[in-house]
Amino acid sequence: MQSTRRTAARLALPLALTVGLAGCGVNTIPTKEEAAKAAWAQVENQYQRRADLIPNLVATVQGYAKQEKDVLVGVTQARASANAIHLSDEDLKDPGKVAAYEQAQNHVSTALMQLRPLQEQYPDLKSNTNFMALQSQLEGTENRITIARQDYNTAVQDYNTTIRTFPALIGAKVIYGSKPLTPFKATTVNAQVAPTVKF
Repeated sequence: MQSTRRTAARLALPLALTVGLAGCGVNTIPTKEEAAKAAWAQVENQYQRRADLIPNLVATVQGYAKQEKDVLVGVTQARASANAIHLSDEDLKDPGKVAAYEQAQNHVSTALMQLRPLQEQYPDLKSNTNFMALQSQLEGTENRITIARQDYNTAVQDYNTTIRTFPALIGAKVIYGSKPLTPFKATTVNAQVAPTVKF
């Protein structure tokens, strides 16, 4: 009988530790953090897609609107500035660095919107099939960016909630030293207007 109690006591301790660790989010926290990082990678992927389309758009517009150099230079410079900012996984925990990244990307959207008046000045531009295809791809990319941001924010909310609630809070603080990730926020300047490129 005593031998059975000793055996049960020996098994109870590892079982209690396993249950306790599982309740503290030992596996949940890194899983949710990696999901948020993967969602951020999709945000960056869509921004890169947009950045890759811009040189083709600028080249097409240049053929029709050679004297609109300032607008085209502005688009090119905004793209270069946005591409110069890269965020590491650790940077996602720094609201200032995420805000700088957001601001650079918003400058690209603003610069692209300045191409809109060129359609009025250069009617032949509207009928150019390359231009129309690029316009359509950019509009689709802006939609993909919006969806990628939403997915990232959902993953961040899930991760941040997990590391702030009991019992995972224990594992987040004691084992991982977890810090909240920064969600993507709309800018106050164009928060009510989606950045679109329509000609």
